[in-house]
Amino acid sequence: MRLRGRKGIREDIERQKELVVLNAKDYKGKWAELFGNNNPIHAELGMGKGRFISEMSKKYPDVNFIGVDMYDELIRKASEKAKIAHEINTEEESESVTNIPNLKLMLFNIEHIEEAFAEGELERVYLNFSDPWPKKKHARRRLTHPGFVAKYQQILNGNGEIHLKTDSQSLFEFSLNSFADMGLRMRNISLNLHAEGFHPDHVMTEYETKFATKGMNIHRCEVVIGQDVLAAHLDQLNKAKAE
Repeated sequence: MRLRGRKGIREDIERQKELVVLNAKDYKGKWAELFGNNNPIHAELGMGKGRFISEMSKKYPDVNFIGVDMYDELIRKASEKAKIAHEINTEEESESVTNIPNLKLMLFNIEHIEEAFAEGELERVYLNFSDPWPKKKHARRRLTHPGFVAKYQQILNGNGEIHLKTDSQSLFEFSLNSFADMGLRMRNISLNLHAEGFHPDHVMTEYETKFATKGMNIHRCEVVIGQDVLAAHLDQLNKAKAE
């Protein structure tokens, strides 16, 4: 994917040092220090224009959020969405001082995500409407390919989860098989997330709003990764069976 944006994009995001992280590898194992607290860290891999991660950081101030993308233009667009979500007046606020305490936008290639986060540093990974790479020869590029999932397992902690949403039935089927082949537990699997209408507490991405309003099915599932959350999940299942 190639993106064309206005001139001065890199200069723009470089000025936003409080919000944008350009040297992610320097913070491997130090993200809690950067945020200044030990709150859980959730990362959206492939955040697009940033609506989801911006709204989530507004809605859940006690969670630290990181939006990751590899394109300068998308980082810039996400910074604008973040300012809107947090009601920052850009006319009054200097572009160089966009400090949203629980949000960082990270310019990085997801293929090397393990180089940006230490073992167990994240609590949740969001994969929202990732490129389905429909051709079979491109399967390894899908963000739910076992090669990628193994990296998520490495950087997620004991409460670690993967939350997946997509409009692509083929990618969803591939993903479920991928998770199952790796022996991972899944829960809250939905083939049509908004079948009964939009839930007011559900934070939607730009693509999700577009596709859902057209009546397209949104597929979703949660993948249980960490040992602590897995134990809690199995305990819940056992209790349900006992009832």
